[in-house]
Amino acid sequence: MNTDLDIAFKEAFIKISELKEAVTPDIMLKFYAYYKQANYGSNLPYENDLNVRNAFKLNAWMQLKDMSSEEAKKEYIKLANTVLNKQQSK
Repeated sequence: MNTDLDIAFKEAFIKISELKEAVTPDIMLKFYAYYKQANYGSNLPYENDLNVRNAFKLNAWMQLKDMSSEEAKKEYIKLANTVLNKQQSK
């Protein structure tokens, strides 16, 4: 069942995915971590062959290990609104 939070999360994801301008890497890591935590929880994969980029992504996700899926969705939406508002004011 799609709750209002699920619908808002999906809409925020679509809007961020469709951005034409690049978002800074630190913000993209936050989006990645919130998305993963919202969808997969703390089920972190073990990978032997992590490159630097994937190590940063995994580290960002690991920092959210105690966050609930609902909270991760709310944080993703909040960050998306901040980024989208900055994009619109340019």
